This record gives sequence, structure tokens and C-alpha cells, in this order.
Amino acid sequence: MSLHMTQVPSMDLPRKAVALVLAGGRGKRLMHLTDRRAKPAVYFGGKFRIVDFALSNCLNSGIRRIGVITQYKSHSLMRHIQRGWAFLNAEMNEFVDVLPAQQRVDEDLWYRGTADAVFQNQDIVASYRAEYVLILAGDHVYKMNYAQMLADHIALGAECTIGCVEVARSEAHALGVMAVDESRRVIDFVEKPADPPTIPGKPDRCLASMGIYIFKAAFLFRELEREMADPSSSHDFGKDVIPRLVKMGVAAAHPLEMSCVGQREGFEPYWRDVGTVDAYWDANIDLTATDPLFDLYDTQWPIWTHQQQLPPAKFVHNYGNRQGMALESLVSSGCIVSGHIERTMLFWGVRVHSFSNVTSSVILPNVQIGRGARVHKAVVDRGAQIPDGMVIGEDPIADGERFYRAPSGVTLVTREMLRALP
Repeated sequence: MSLHMTQVPSMDLPRKAVALVLAGGRGKRLMHLTDRRAKPAVYFGGKFRIVDFALSNCLNSGIRRIGVITQYKSHSLMRHIQRGWAFLNAEMNEFVDVLPAQQRVDEDLWYRGTADAVFQNQDIVASYRAEYVLILAGDHVYKMNYAQMLADHIALGAECTIGCVEVARSEAHALGVMAVDESRRVIDFVEKPADPPTIPGKPDRCLASMGIYIFKAAFLFRELEREMADPSSSHDFGKDVIPRLVKMGVAAAHPLEMSCVGQREGFEPYWRDVGTVDAYWDANIDLTATDPLFDLYDTQWPIWTHQQQLPPAKFVHNYGNRQGMALESLVSSGCIVSGHIERTMLFWGVRVHSFSNVTSSVILPNVQIGRGARVHKAVVDRGAQIPDGMVIGEDPIADGERFYRAPSGVTLVTREMLRALP
């Protein structure tokens, strides 16, 4: 597969594009973490939401006209965007518009698929008068320069360019999997296959779609009109639109390594679909490493978000065995730690009380870890209060009876689960 790109992106090129972030997904595989919020609104990395990564990529790439398409349990997502992304200058034609499902086309229909979600907002998208439309999934974690992908799209002369990344075959069943020729033309595409086809010469690897597509606006609108006229279609990009364009021979692939930002030498480009409790825990815990695969501290490609104005984190007590201490951990603003944490991520406003011990865990905002409690390999959802002396993560049977226990042994704890305990 050739990675040659024939041109450097023009500074004006991003201004000709509008980005549409598909952020209406439910994220069922994240279990109780999406009971009250859409998957793109799930917390990640100590202070962010998952959607912040796609939005920050847009901003850092120079694409400052953005629509966020929402549907499932969108209140917290919409509130986050309104509070955290309202700093763009409308007078300079910069904006982040929230596009909730409004039954604009048919009063009996909500969004029936990702393609339908774009189609139902076609009049709004057309009003942006953009030459190119960038379609993004709002539920992945990565850094990518979309301007470089846009330049590649133009250089390739394709009607549709699909962002792609190599993944392990064991993970590919939840993604769209493709095959490409030497010119990077996509010659086959299968959405969420039970038996994923592999890359030639790499029997344990697959080439997966990142859920990123670039179209010329006029072509996209024509294809969506045709798609909506097909009564047998599920009106989804991955299931319907992309496979048809592949059969037409007009789709090309853009490997992430061509436009990945901050890729470490000797490592594959960083891209994570944190769609399961196990994957979510693993990606967050990796950030606590001394030299993590994903760099949150890159000031050249910052991740933007909304954050409360909170005081610095504080570690209190230092006598006997009563010491507030953190090792290999991320601790956000507003936290007070008088217990011991190790290889753990604390979001804002967490209290870790005296003599407690938290290891290898992801603790979401405003959680209370009670005095003398022990928590290991857990994800604790926002606002939960772990009682004094409670033990989580040491007895698989007890954890499974009280909470949700993922296949790898990660225990997910919510405040509703705690309230239901006898």
C-alpha cells in the first residue's frame, strides 16, 4: 500500500471544509457508563470527554466550522459543548453547532443511521457553503491532522476518502474492515464482520475504518439523495454508503500514519475505540505510565475541553501510616487525597479518605472513597460514594454479585449499584 502524498496541505484548504461529528451513539458495550450519557460524552483522560479529541483535531487542523450531530441521551454532551466550545468567533465564520435529532425530514422518523443523520441536516450543511465535508466519529481517542487527509483526498482524486488504521484481528469484528490495492483504492469493505479478513502477509492484523470520511459536498448530497430513496437500506455509512462506493471504485484509503500527530518512533499510530469497559479502563490506565503511548502534554496539539474552576489537588496528612500519597497517577483539580493511590486516574473533585488504598483504577468526578476502603482494577462512575471499609476488586464472586465485572476482571461501580446494596 503506497503512502505517498503528492502535496502539502494549503493553509486555505481547511477553510473550504466543514466537519460533521457523529456523536449520537449509545455505546451499549460500555454498559452502565452510558446509562445517562452518550458514548462521546463519557469521561476520559482525567479532565476530558471522548468527543473532545475529534473536536480538538478539527481546531488544531484549522477546520473551524463544525457540526455535532447528537441523538441518544444528549443532554450532558450538549451542555459540555455549549460550555466548553463556545469560544470560537462567529464573526470569523467559526462555530461548533449542535445538531440534535429534530425530525426535519419526516415527523415520524428520528435518525435511522449515520447517513440519515447527515441527510436530515443536509439543508443546514448546505448553508455552510463548504466545498468539502469531513464526517467524523465522535467516540474515538487519537490525534490526527485532518488538513493533511484533506490534501491527500484531493491528490488522490477520489470521490470518497476513508481514514483507516491497522488493528488486531481480535478487535476488528466491531469495526468496518477493508482491503486496498497498491494505489490505495479500496477494493472491498465489510462492516463488523464475524470473520474479519486480514491484511495479506499479516494473518493477525486487519485494516479497519476509523469512521472518518471526506467527500466533495456536491457528491455527498447526491449520494445521500440516492441512499434515502432505497427502501431496503439501513441508511448507514458503514453498512450501505461506503460498500456501494467501494463497488463503484470511487473510494480511497488514507492510513492514519500519514497524518497522525505525535506518533512515537517504533510504535504504531495511536487510535483507540474505547467502546468496552475493558478497553476504556486500559486506555485510561495507560495514561498513568511514565512514558504513555498517548501524550496529553503536547502543547503543539492541545486537547481543548470545558473544565470547572477548581482549586489545585491536595495531598494531606503525613504522620505514621496516615499519608496522602500518589504514585504513577493522574490527579485532577479539586481532589483531596489523604489515602494512598497508585497507577490510578482521579478526575476532578474526588475525595480519597484516610487509610484507603486505590490501585489501577479510574475514578470519575466527585467520587468519595471511604475511610479504609480498598479499590483495585475498577472504574467508579461519577458521584459514587464507596463506603468506609468496602473492598472492591479482590473477590471476583463478590464483585460480580454486587457490581458489573468485565471479562478481564475490571469492576464497574455506579452509585445506583451502591444504593441497591443491602
